[in-house]
Amino acid sequence: MKTIKGPAIFLAQFVGDKAPFDTLENMCKWAAGLGYTGVQIPTWETHLIDLKKAASSKKYCDGLKGRVEECGVQITELSTHLQGQLVAVHPAYDIGFDVFAPANVRNNPKARTRWAVQQLKWAAKASRNLGLKAHATFSGALMWHTVYPWPQRPQGLVETGFKELAKRWLPILNEFDKNGIDLCYEIHPGEDLHDGITFERFLEATGNHPRANMLYDPSHYVLQQLDYLANIDIYHEKIKMFHVKDAEFNPTGRSGVYGGYQGWADRPGRFRSTGDGQVDFKSIFSKLSQYGYEGWAVLEWECCIKSAEQGAREGAPFIKEHIIEVTERAFDDFAGGKTDEKLNRKMLGLYTEP
Repeated sequence: MKTIKGPAIFLAQFVGDKAPFDTLENMCKWAAGLGYTGVQIPTWETHLIDLKKAASSKKYCDGLKGRVEECGVQITELSTHLQGQLVAVHPAYDIGFDVFAPANVRNNPKARTRWAVQQLKWAAKASRNLGLKAHATFSGALMWHTVYPWPQRPQGLVETGFKELAKRWLPILNEFDKNGIDLCYEIHPGEDLHDGITFERFLEATGNHPRANMLYDPSHYVLQQLDYLANIDIYHEKIKMFHVKDAEFNPTGRSGVYGGYQGWADRPGRFRSTGDGQVDFKSIFSKLSQYGYEGWAVLEWECCIKSAEQGAREGAPFIKEHIIEVTERAFDDFAGGKTDEKLNRKMLGLYTEP
């Protein structure tokens, strides 16, 4: 068993052009003031981190770590969610996802993919230079438009899709392996890796690559009506990162999982601030602690009702209260004794010597 690290906060949803959300130092001081001990950095926010320089310069990374730690927190992981999305984009989504890429590769899917792959490879080296163990990303999606089979999927389409997805990711996974970093895919609707089955298919397509792991976020499972506690029992060996994000699902006679194209506040399934939704975080923290999860508990704020500032204020104490200081001894040790093989055999009715 392990005591989970935290509380930490993912900075992506808080970045802005006004203090304290305008610079890395300001954000880190703000987070520390709220009680967080770690920050997860979105690498597409280039004013927070120069990913290329971080990949090539240990000196730059040492300076970055120092700046963050002087503010009272430490870097937990880096994130390439937006870049990872661009590793695999179906043409139907080209226009929507082009905004995630720099202007010089927009309207050029092949160039955009090359850019995204390079970003991920830099992230592997940067993570090593920062002394990190895991990295967060998205898988991208080639098959999402076929998730509901109408018209029916042709035979072999899914197999071809995962084969291509693995082909794109294997060089990246190998780079992460070379640098000793676990690559953690956030299992998320809209991605080809959106549940346990799709993760397993991707693992199989990559030859069960040891660096292909999971970022566990129960909110996405609530919205899919997937058993998020059983998911930990099944995949705990692959769960290397954890986003603390709440959600609720309240279906009606008019709308269910798919949401009817409504805004977030009106959908049956919607994200909430920690403690305001339906996620059983006590059981999640218990299971992760029991299975020896060694990583951080990182707040990801996304709520359709509560402000980001209030969500962040409430998030640190919420996580801290849920972290379990795991015991180093059994509660009934006091009633036990030293091993006595002769006594044990006698209690079992085995009276003769072995």
